[in-house]
Amino acid sequence: MSRISGAESQVMEALWDRGPLTAEEIIQTVGPAQDWGEATVKTLINRLLKKKALASERSGGRALYRPLVSREAYITGESQGLLDRLFGGQLAPLVAHYAQHRALSPDEVARLKKLIDELDGDER
Repeated sequence: MSRISGAESQVMEALWDRGPLTAEEIIQTVGPAQDWGEATVKTLINRLLKKKALASERSGGRALYRPLVSREAYITGESQGLLDRLFGGQLAPLVAHYAQHRALSPDEVARLKKLIDELDGDER
């Protein structure tokens, strides 16, 4: 599957949250929030169909669109892409970057420690 752009991800979010939806429902959901007209949203839908990120099914004379890519698969791909582009595919430099340039809340530190403990437990 080709990469989903930021604009296309807005359509995907609507479908992950509420789908399947008609084109009109997608337009009503994402159009006003992004200040996009009908033509823009339909262009995004068509791009996603070509990328095989969406499927179209006829129901009651109308096309219903549903995601073929899960939110989890999208997030995994985007996250790995970010790691690959900026941090050589390594997670530790990403965490170090945020820790050095942004104050981590006590809750975030606790969650990171818990995750590390869980990962250490899986390796034993």
